[in-house]
Amino acid sequence: MKNTWRCLTASVAIAGAQAMAFAQPIPIFGLVELSGSGATAGTNFDNGVKLAVKEINSAGGVLSRQLQYNSWDTQTQPGVAKALASKAVDQGAPLVLGPVFSGSILVSMNETRRAEIPNIIGGEAGQITQQGNPYVFRASFTQTAAMPKVASYIAKSVKAKNIAVIYVNNDFGKGGVDAVTKALESVNVKVTTSISTEPGQLDFSSAVLKVKQSQADALFIYTNEEESARALKELRKQGYDKPVIGESTLANDKVIELAGEAANGVIAHVGLTPDAPNPTVQAFTKRYQTEYKIKPDHNAMKGYTAMHAAKAIFDKVGKIDPKAFATAMHSASISAKDYPGVLFDVRYDTKGDLDRESFIVKVVDGRAQVIETLKPAVR
Repeated sequence: MKNTWRCLTASVAIAGAQAMAFAQPIPIFGLVELSGSGATAGTNFDNGVKLAVKEINSAGGVLSRQLQYNSWDTQTQPGVAKALASKAVDQGAPLVLGPVFSGSILVSMNETRRAEIPNIIGGEAGQITQQGNPYVFRASFTQTAAMPKVASYIAKSVKAKNIAVIYVNNDFGKGGVDAVTKALESVNVKVTTSISTEPGQLDFSSAVLKVKQSQADALFIYTNEEESARALKELRKQGYDKPVIGESTLANDKVIELAGEAANGVIAHVGLTPDAPNPTVQAFTKRYQTEYKIKPDHNAMKGYTAMHAAKAIFDKVGKIDPKAFATAMHSASISAKDYPGVLFDVRYDTKGDLDRESFIVKVVDGRAQVIETLKPAVR
């Protein structure tokens, strides 16, 4: 009788421990730029993740477990990002989100890869997913996917024959200028002048003067938010009156706010915009504004959609298993009808790059307005 009682007690204890383990929160870690030159991008990405976590937990969590999200400041320093990635690994993270800056990602993703932990990032540098890392996935277009769309617009709509480029001298900027140059060549648009600037640069007078001296038909700008605003103000100051084109960063609300009237007329290709003519996006924008009292930007949308995409993949796998998650996310298609938090139907390829519809916007009266919707490359 005693042995029977002991077995019963042991069985109850084991079942109780298993139930407790099942109910434990799922630890998700964000490596984000909350200070330094990437603070605008990182803070918005982080806010997007937090809103997604709040919504997912309110709806019952992931596989009946709540998410426990912790964000750590990389200080926009690759070395710090690497150390934090290692810390997340040590704490048993089944998923890491961020960083946003490509230079930090290229260092930190080695740690998550070594531990075989999925890492959804906000960076756009093409080389990130060209290294064969099976555990890294994007929340945004890669430069190699976005730049052909920009180049096509410059050739067909702007009708420029040659163009000047201002870019930031880091992994993000160098990857971008290489990608856009190649894309422009394919549509017979020549880059006449390529001007390197530094992260955090304050004075753009010399760069703008070189642009004017180049006599190019248009200008393409590929720098971080604060630098983009300074460049636009200097262009206005020097009376530059030719088309100014860019990617998502150039039409960011923060850039528009800092540049003021100098941002009017800017045209950009954006993978994500809160101004998309889409009811699901508009509903998200309202929720975000209620939560943070500001309008979301593309980085906020990256963080938000990344977490909701992760929820979809965990549901598909049916368990919190990092390796199974990574396998399932390759070539995955996620429907916005089934998972509204992804905002748009999205498809991942075998490298971790994504494809979905995108937009051309123009800044008019201090607001980025969608002027063209571009279909996914593969339908």
